[in-house]
Formats: sequence, structure tokens, C-alpha cells
Amino acid sequence: MSRAAALSPLLLALAPLAAHALEIQIDPHADLLYRQALPLLEQADSLDDSSSPLRPVVDSDPELSRQGKAMAHTLPTAVALLKKSVALGHPVAQYRLALYYMTFLPAAQIPEAACPLLEASLKQGFAPPAPAISTWCPPYNASPAYRDDMEAIPSMATLYAAYYPQPAVRLACNRSQPQGLEMQWGRQRDYQAEVYRLLGDLDPQHRRSLLQKAVEINGCAAAQQRLTSQR
Repeated sequence: MSRAAALSPLLLALAPLAAHALEIQIDPHADLLYRQALPLLEQADSLDDSSSPLRPVVDSDPELSRQGKAMAHTLPTAVALLKKSVALGHPVAQYRLALYYMTFLPAAQIPEAACPLLEASLKQGFAPPAPAISTWCPPYNASPAYRDDMEAIPSMATLYAAYYPQPAVRLACNRSQPQGLEMQWGRQRDYQAEVYRLLGDLDPQHRRSLLQKAVEINGCAAAQQRLTSQR
């Protein structure tokens, strides 16, 4: 039995998980590549807010045409940098590349393209992949390995603190809801609350204590609703 499985989710919800600390070392060159991709991703996001790739660019509108051309240059460069970082095992780059696939690929192609990246990132103790995995990645999202990997996440908070905030398609524990195709940005505690909420779904015996932990971390409305409905 793994160390993660040996500690019950009830103890997980009530005590620090120092014993679960993973031995993760982020390659410095991989981190440099990831950092180089970030401003390009942010630039592409700002262009996408006003000129979605799902909306045709009208030739008669010079500004939309300019933004579309800029995004066509910026985003592939960012993705190329992410892929180089992923090749060196960077957990945050793995997540951001998976998020790119989740955003731009047809739904039928997302599990094959994104799930190996999401799983590799989560196994290194990075929390943001957890909600996406719960949606897109069977049978891993119903496996003991998924639960074990999530139980190790709280002990990795210090390593990943500098990488937040991070975007997501949807965070159930974040009170602000995105508009249209916008990404939802979460702080570290927002993602930690998601982990406890999802663990509550996986462990009915300790569900209340895990959901309560999610509420304590960031006031998770989804967890609070579950607690209220169970009274």
C-alpha cells in the first residue's frame, strides 16, 4: 500500500500531509522555457478576449484582422515553448499545454491529447489538473491512483506557490464565474479547495469533513451547497 493510501482522507482533511511530500525537482531549463511562454500566452489571451478564434474575422475590420494575425503568430510560439518544457517534465507546462488542447481541440480529441499531460502534472503534486481530470480522464479519474495522487497535493504547496494564479475552464469553488469563452483564474487556495471537494466525491465516509475543509479554505460555494443538502 502506498503512503498516500495508508493515510485516510479524514486525516488528510484535518492534518498536514508532511509525510506525503513528493520528491519533485523542476528542471531549471524547463522552467526558463515555461517562463518564456507565459507572456506570449497572456498576449494571446488578451487578443482572444476581443477576437475569439471561434468568431470569423471580418476583412473589413482592420483591427480584428490585426488581432487575428497577431494571435496566429503568438499562440504557436507559446505552444512550441510549452512543448519543449513538457519534454523536460515541467509539471506546470504540462498543465498549460493540456489546457491549450482542451480549449482548441474538438471534445472527442481532448482525452487522448490532454489527459496524459494532466495526469503527469497531477502526479507531481500540481493541483490545477484535478478538476479537468475529473471531467475528461476516465478510468484514471475513478481509480485509487487518482485519489492517492490528490492526497499528496497539500504537501506540495510551497514548491508551487510561485506559479499561481492559474487559469482553468471552470472552478466550482471560485465564486467569480467567467463570461462566454473566458478562462477562470484561480489562486492556490482555490485549487486546494477543489482538491478537497473532489476527494469528498471519492470518499463518502469522510465526505463532510473534506467538504468542510474546502469551505474553510476559500468559502467553496459548491462544497457548502453539498453540506447544506446533506443536513
